[in-house]
Amino acid sequence: MLDRCDFEPVFFAPFVSSVMTVERSWIDLNGHMNMAYYHVLFDRGVDEMYGLAGIGWDYLKTRNHSFFTAEVHLRYLRELNEGDPVRVTFQLLDYDSKRMHFFQQLFHATEGWVSATCENLSLHIDMAARKVAPFPPDVLKRLDEIKTSHGRLPRPEATGKRIAMPAKA
Repeated sequence: MLDRCDFEPVFFAPFVSSVMTVERSWIDLNGHMNMAYYHVLFDRGVDEMYGLAGIGWDYLKTRNHSFFTAEVHLRYLRELNEGDPVRVTFQLLDYDSKRMHFFQQLFHATEGWVSATCENLSLHIDMAARKVAPFPPDVLKRLDEIKTSHGRLPRPEATGKRIAMPAKA
């Protein structure tokens, strides 16, 4: 995982994580990956993206700022099993002075199908005060670069959906 951004990164659209593997201990009584571990994989993908963007672990250590998740909507589309290789994509949809809105997809790394999607609203936090804080100018510049790159992608159809029962026919 990248901890520091000592170079000008290229922000591909979308960001694609390294390959990760579904671990044996993540399999539940139904014989597939337990729902909690989808969050783990999405979080690991975010950590990789944040590291590339210069807002990961080193940012926390040197500037004492981090990110808290305010809201998340995860959709489970297809089962994953022990040993399945996966990748997580990250698409920055929008940001303002204190928040980021992004969309992720969890793909089977060799077969290419989507297993789950995750829409997230994260808050920029001053860890000393444990309160929401504005992004510094250099981070805003980096977010603008990412959004410019990711803005070329179509907006995922799953964004902004709410949970509801299907309409009765």
